Amino acid sequence: MKERYDVVIVGSGLGGLVSAIILAKEGYSVCVLEKNNQFGGNLQTFVREKTIFDTGIHYIGGLSEGQNLYKYFKYLGIMDNLKLKKMDEDGFDIISFEDQNKEYPHAQGYENFVNQLLKHFPEEKEAIENYCEKVKATCDSFPLYNLRWEGKYDSEILTLNAKQTIDEITDNKQLRAVLAGSNFLYAGIQDKSPFYVHALSVNSYIQSSWRCINGGSQITKQLIKQLKKYGGEVHKYKEVTRFNVENNNVTSVKMKDETEVSATYFISNIEPKTTLKMVGEENFRKSFYSRIQSLEGVISAFSLYIVFKPKTFKYINHNYYHFKDSNEVWTAHEYNENSWPKAYMASMNASKKEEEWADGMTFITYMKFDDLLPWANTFNTTAEKNDRGESYEEFKSRKATKFLNEIEIKFPGIKECIQSIHTSTPLSYRDYIGGHNGNMYGYIKDSNNPMKSFIASKTKLNNLYLTGQSINMHGVLGVTIGAVVTCSEIVGKEYLVTKINQATE
Repeated sequence: MKERYDVVIVGSGLGGLVSAIILAKEGYSVCVLEKNNQFGGNLQTFVREKTIFDTGIHYIGGLSEGQNLYKYFKYLGIMDNLKLKKMDEDGFDIISFEDQNKEYPHAQGYENFVNQLLKHFPEEKEAIENYCEKVKATCDSFPLYNLRWEGKYDSEILTLNAKQTIDEITDNKQLRAVLAGSNFLYAGIQDKSPFYVHALSVNSYIQSSWRCINGGSQITKQLIKQLKKYGGEVHKYKEVTRFNVENNNVTSVKMKDETEVSATYFISNIEPKTTLKMVGEENFRKSFYSRIQSLEGVISAFSLYIVFKPKTFKYINHNYYHFKDSNEVWTAHEYNENSWPKAYMASMNASKKEEEWADGMTFITYMKFDDLLPWANTFNTTAEKNDRGESYEEFKSRKATKFLNEIEIKFPGIKECIQSIHTSTPLSYRDYIGGHNGNMYGYIKDSNNPMKSFIASKTKLNNLYLTGQSINMHGVLGVTIGAVVTCSEIVGKEYLVTKINQATE
């Protein structure tokens, strides 16, 4: 590692790596620092008994030719090398309800989306079409989402509430539940979640839905390959502990091993609360610092990773969003010891283009960080191994058993197919991904107060920028666009967006 670069990026999540490539392509010397053993943040995968599991990327949308993420990935140079499997056209997501024993599909392509739901709601054609138009119109009002550099979104769009907007589209309670059924994608809260977050989350999947064959970490590998092609560097086990500031400029970052590296520009791809503490409270306006520290993180998750005995459980080419009760689509995160888990997402990893049998399956449900408070002061990763103790293992085991009993109701006989079970809690998400209290998607966005969680990518310091899922939007597309916003501050928006568009012309 050199002593000085043009750009130093702290954190190798998707936002950091995309920013690194953009700037390296523009001729800047770039260095990315990662504290963990694995690069990629939410793109990380892990292996249990030769079965690959994703930590954060269970499927990706908008990757068909000409669609928005396709264009971004094409510009980054990674599109042609990704190994992808298209999910079921007539239902990439299935919304199911235990209290009714029914399943409803979300299909790919808007016309097909309408047609598949009409089979279940024949009288609701107008409502379903209105919903689709509303989603498309909302997405259309975000310029960068559509690779347009000019134009501003209408700020009124930020104040529309998701639940309210969906409820106004139809009086049919069941259809409302189905349209909102994948709100796990943004951890929907009924009186807060904005409709634009719902629209931006579901739209690209309706356009086209894909699984990464053998996991999402291939995206990281391809990004790093491209970064190196343009002379950029990535270093792991380099935990930054402090940003050194003089005269309103960051001069260097200091690492845990006492080494320092300086640069002209610094981009932080780590959680903003943590970033501000590392830069120093005194370097920001009091009001800004306290606003960021007061932001509430999105809820976290408990995940169950199942390895199947060979040839016992059929591969399923769609996801499930399953609810115990169709009335609880917006309140699944409000649980107690007895009612947990109220809902879960079920997803599979694709290991090849055509497959009959599944290697493994992932089940994710909401879990509050407070459930883990007895072990909150323990820390455990591959790079820094620690034992959280027997009580923690007992807690995980108890939760896994309870969760599995619920899963067995929806998938009868699944227990018989299990070779082994692995779990992760909000602490795993916190320690490996670095989110505040293990949150799934950054900070809660509130339609009642949209500017509260707004964080600009350019800070008050002359040369410090922010990127990652807490800054603009979460998700692969959201974070990629966020990185473009960050880099636009350095190279210019019109210039950069024009280059991205030219890559697919």
